[in-house]
Amino acid sequence: MIYKIVHRTTYRYKHPVSVGTHVACLKPRALPHHQLSRSELSIQPRPATRTERVDFFGNLLCFFTIQEPHRELMVEARSEVVMEEKPMPRPQLPPPPWEEVARSVPTDLSAAGREAYQFGFESPRIRVRPEFADYALQSFTPGRPMPDALLDLTARIHNDFRFDSKSTNVRTTPEEVFKKRRGVCQDFAHLQIACLRSLNLAARYVSGYLRTYPPPGQPRLVGADASHAWVSAYCPGIGWLGVDPTNNIVPSNGHVTLAWGRDYGDVSPLRGLILGGGSHTLKVAVDMEPIDSRFPDV
Repeated sequence: MIYKIVHRTTYRYKHPVSVGTHVACLKPRALPHHQLSRSELSIQPRPATRTERVDFFGNLLCFFTIQEPHRELMVEARSEVVMEEKPMPRPQLPPPPWEEVARSVPTDLSAAGREAYQFGFESPRIRVRPEFADYALQSFTPGRPMPDALLDLTARIHNDFRFDSKSTNVRTTPEEVFKKRRGVCQDFAHLQIACLRSLNLAARYVSGYLRTYPPPGQPRLVGADASHAWVSAYCPGIGWLGVDPTNNIVPSNGHVTLAWGRDYGDVSPLRGLILGGGSHTLKVAVDMEPIDSRFPDV
């Protein structure tokens, strides 16, 4: 399967922006089950400076600065990802109990264990709380295998919380989501990570794209797909276990990974600082389309 992904972000400012410095995290990662075959980033106005680097988590970032007055910023990322059948991890027999996983992470000196350890702590947008631990413990019962408990927690979040795009914003905390019992994919991912870390388990925030399907008989709408977020939890002997609490599924060939970090703040698609501008409007459109061949040069 080959996916063509177009992610367009447009800012329109009330007053001119004289200088803007931005960071874009819009290039999908290369993973064993999906490879980035092509990526382009178009920026208008044209930046005065532009550089790329890999961040601490291995994500691909583009830094750019616009030094001319402008009232609109348009950033369009075009990517082509070749997706292969994702192999299921081969667990130990039997999989380890979750308590054993929680105890082992701080002392696991393997390369995978050292990488996972950093994802067991609080982060700027996710705090460890007793109420999160209490909620998680309804799934993480004594001696229960880590994968089973993780899937049960995923299902409970999906069932207990309502998807509501108007109830939260990018700054909403997991504590607020827990009280409101509603939110969006970012909120559910943050909440599940907070629950896992409150049990001393390592979990990371994954951003990317999810293929959507139109209703039967209806054409696919261009730009109707969306950026998405899900969770990955570490289990020694198995590796990283992905779960999507928004949809109560295990990420598969319909999920394209863009980046991962401690929380949304590490992987936001576009962030930066501007001088001027006043108020602004933001429009984001994502189109993820399966194709039979690579998209032509543009």
